[in-house]
Amino acid sequence: MAQDSTSAGGADPTGPPPTESSEPQEKLWPLVLAALGVVYGDIGTSPLYAIKLCFSGHHGISPSEENIIGVMSLVFWSVSFVVAFKYLWFVLRADNHGEGGILALLAVASRRKDRTGNGPPTAMIILVLFGAALLFGDGIITPAISVLSAVEGLSVATKAAEPYVLPITTGILLALFLIQKKGTGNIGRVFGVVMIVWFSSLAVIGLAHILRHPHVLRAIHPLYAVEFVTRSGSAVLWVLGGVFLCVTGTEAMYADMGHFGRPAIRRGWFGLVMPSLVLNYFGQGALLLGHPEYAESPFYYMVPRWGLYPMVVLATAATIIASQALISGAFSLNRQAMQLGYCPRLTVVHTSSAHEGQIYIPEVNWTLMVSCIALVWGFRTSENLAAAYGIAVTGDMVITTCMFYVVTRRTWDWAWWRAAMLAAAFLAVDLTFLTANSLKFFQGGWAPILMALCIFTLMTTWKDGRKRLAKHFAAKIMPLEEFLKKITERKTPRVPGTAVFLTANPTGVPPILVHHWEHIGSLHERIVLLSIMGSNVPRVAAKHRLAVRDIGQGFHQVSSVYGYMQTPNVPVVLQSCEYLGLPIDPKTVTYFLGRETLMPYGRSGMPYWRKVLFILISRNSRSATAYFGIPAGQVEELGMQVEL
Repeated sequence: MAQDSTSAGGADPTGPPPTESSEPQEKLWPLVLAALGVVYGDIGTSPLYAIKLCFSGHHGISPSEENIIGVMSLVFWSVSFVVAFKYLWFVLRADNHGEGGILALLAVASRRKDRTGNGPPTAMIILVLFGAALLFGDGIITPAISVLSAVEGLSVATKAAEPYVLPITTGILLALFLIQKKGTGNIGRVFGVVMIVWFSSLAVIGLAHILRHPHVLRAIHPLYAVEFVTRSGSAVLWVLGGVFLCVTGTEAMYADMGHFGRPAIRRGWFGLVMPSLVLNYFGQGALLLGHPEYAESPFYYMVPRWGLYPMVVLATAATIIASQALISGAFSLNRQAMQLGYCPRLTVVHTSSAHEGQIYIPEVNWTLMVSCIALVWGFRTSENLAAAYGIAVTGDMVITTCMFYVVTRRTWDWAWWRAAMLAAAFLAVDLTFLTANSLKFFQGGWAPILMALCIFTLMTTWKDGRKRLAKHFAAKIMPLEEFLKKITERKTPRVPGTAVFLTANPTGVPPILVHHWEHIGSLHERIVLLSIMGSNVPRVAAKHRLAVRDIGQGFHQVSSVYGYMQTPNVPVVLQSCEYLGLPIDPKTVTYFLGRETLMPYGRSGMPYWRKVLFILISRNSRSATAYFGIPAGQVEELGMQVEL
């Protein structure tokens, strides 16, 4: 009988979006400070290169007064609509028990089955997986373009620094990735303070130039944006590609919501970030009204000569923080994918005893490092990199809008016309930006798409391969009653000790146990069939995580459920069984694991090339022993050959 069959707890909001929680002020403002240091790093460094791309380069428009006012109006209303209206007012309400991000959005959409009783359709899952892959591509480009654009300020100060821009950028990126294993806990406290200085500096230097040319504020009227779009023809698409860079980073707000919550993120945006960004963008416009020749780098030309070097240092610090946020987000996204079964087991190192979300994944870190440095040397300038930047983010925003529509219909029960009108407004903007960024495909936009396709192929191949492998083993699983009857009939001798067999199917006897029994001819006096199962919620409370069932003859079924933001630990699970009437000393346990030798010659229906890829991924994934924290000296592995 099960000693504890309680499932993962927590509210399951299937109605309208929840109302804003009232956080005590003494707890809220530290969260606001922390959010400033993590959430807004990406969007906060966009002034370094966004306006420059609109008025310089191969497709930059002439910095005439009407063009400047028109671009400023587009920037203001893009930031207002995409960031403030779409994400902060609507999308952030679609949280999965407090967590955000594209995979969390899938979990929210899956809470309620449709009228046919089915879960989320396969097309929806594929769409979200591709969105997650696009975020990985964005995570590779952001550190490269952010740091490179900051260091390029040295060439504005002195042309003699130009030959050193790429080596300095490479050195900063190397240092950034090498310190990841130390964790962000020690330096995290200063992130918010640095970003306050950064945003304050943006506001001050922007305001100084606005006071010289206050008529730039006319751009607040949306009519100037409309006029610019109607008279610019096809050239407006190239400009929109640069304007879009002003809103990159909004997905980070949604992805990092679980760390800080909606109230802190909203207060940080409206209290400091948005005013500072708008003042700085309008300040760059004001500068160009008086000095159109400064279009090649309006941000750094706004800075007084005496403050140029300090600004380069401050901008570099801000871009490092922005890069850190994207790197940490990549770690988090990989762990979510692992727990949901879309990524092979990787090394997850917890860098903080106080915050479970602070993790380090070496394999992801080194992949990002090599990719970022390769992009810097391949594209060589932030202007060239900007051509590669944007298309992945816009694609992800389109997917977010589509999934948000599903949430409003399936989970919040909105009327179709209400959900469709809002989604249509979002898509009108998203698809316009996607079209604009698609023009840059052959100038570099292919890079993040290629990365995303590779990652998407790996994720779907792994999921499909594991599904087919599970089906193979499910066909060989012996019913528990039948197995107990057989060991009784054969009078199987029992030896002292506890044996633990990991199994993905908690209802039957795993093939490895049958294999062990048939070849050894004896069993331990106590057998634990342990199932570690994932959940579509971020975290499962300890009191709801474990279930123990005594099935007689010394056999026990133990099921442990973990959220996708948690890393399971088998010895801890076994130690916790004592509270449910099954005392186990993890130090005296023998663990039995199967080691499958996969062969690509079976009849699973999987294409041969995907079989080979799946086998290659399996061989290079982290062992179950290391991933589940099992002591290697207590493990016995039994080999089996499986034809896919």
